[in-house]
Amino acid sequence: MEITKGSLKSTIAVSLTNYLDAGAIVAGASGLTLWQNYLGLTEGHLGWLNAISANCFGAAIGAIIGGFLADKYGRKTIYTYNMFVYMLGVAIIMFTVNFPMLLTGFLITGISVGAGVPASWTYISENSEVGKRGRNMGISQFAWGVGPTIILLLGMLLAPGKADASAGVLFSYVQKTATFILGNNASIDAINVFSSRLIFGSLFIVAFVAWTMQRKLHESKDWEDAKQSKEKQPGVFSSFGSLFTNKVNIRTMLYLAIIYISWNMVASVMGFFQPHIYETAGGLSNGDANMVSAIQWLVIIAVTYFGFAMFVDKVNQRWFYFFGTLLGVAAWCVLIFIGIKNYAALWAFTILWGIHAGVGVQAFYALWASELFPAKYRAGAQGIMFFFVRGIAGLWGLAFVNIYGKNGEGFNTAAYMMIGLLLVALIIGTIWTPKTRGKTLQQITKERYGDDI
Repeated sequence: MEITKGSLKSTIAVSLTNYLDAGAIVAGASGLTLWQNYLGLTEGHLGWLNAISANCFGAAIGAIIGGFLADKYGRKTIYTYNMFVYMLGVAIIMFTVNFPMLLTGFLITGISVGAGVPASWTYISENSEVGKRGRNMGISQFAWGVGPTIILLLGMLLAPGKADASAGVLFSYVQKTATFILGNNASIDAINVFSSRLIFGSLFIVAFVAWTMQRKLHESKDWEDAKQSKEKQPGVFSSFGSLFTNKVNIRTMLYLAIIYISWNMVASVMGFFQPHIYETAGGLSNGDANMVSAIQWLVIIAVTYFGFAMFVDKVNQRWFYFFGTLLGVAAWCVLIFIGIKNYAALWAFTILWGIHAGVGVQAFYALWASELFPAKYRAGAQGIMFFFVRGIAGLWGLAFVNIYGKNGEGFNTAAYMMIGLLLVALIIGTIWTPKTRGKTLQQITKERYGDDI
């Protein structure tokens, strides 16, 4: 059946959650050096910002809460009203004047992101037609790429200058606005960081738009059918227990968690520290670092739509996954064996990683995680995995800043670790690729669980 207008409309509305998820991570990353200079932060402070943000612990906490609540009270209820929490978090960041305040804003935003992702992915999957589920999930991942692209482009346009680089074309407006609000005696660092405040302000506006669109959607029919069935609906804690007493659940969660954790340890560094790495290890200005990152995200969104969304429902998913993940390994090999300071190598990495991120682990995980569990705890299972994935990414972020060093002296060591992690995702994901293409969610559940759900 062809995708319907209603299905596409709901997919786009709910996909704004992905935009806000990735947008929050990259908004923090694009202005990381600016906040560091303004507040006098150390590398340890940066590690903690990453750890409790939408990139790691904050999202982990939100996911395990939001996932089970979405199974108990409905997908729409969670991802819609969760937007208010998101707006609160970014508002705190916008008006930050010290490190505890910045940390609090990152944490609240992260919790909101974690709560919204399992509910939104589940909703999209449950409201997709057979043969279009991969495409719809691809569209949601497309939004996951659009967010960072827009944020990084804004970061480039609003970026302050550097000794060897000119300021962004819109930075003069940032200066005028900051001076008007802060006064003529404001420090240079206080004026510069205003560009990051404005970027978070753009996320506040998108979150409000998402709320107005999502509150008009209908609840997931799969969730309503499960709730109205004769079987007693499980409570939050009983659902948690049943997930770990079913062997199929355990095997599925282990498989998905392994490929996503190993990949996300690399992606979390890319998402939060990439511009910072380009500025320190690569020697780029803030504007140039944001420009290169933005171009990479343009590649990601193009490949996500014209690659993953268009073909995932039509081709062998095992080989599609293998090809996409292999490109990620190749990208990091370029940086190691040619060097991050080499301009050609940097652009080769930008293109290769962009293609990988468009058709690699992230998109397949989002699809499979929403397919492989019964409706009654589909979001809860995703919440548990998201909790462990982002939690481990948080611990890894704290370790990474020490491995990497203040000026990138440990970059090569970190890069070798990235390759090792990507190889784990490549091998495990390829060997045990699930066969779900072209099947309904009910058919997949019946094949995997029989009557034991």
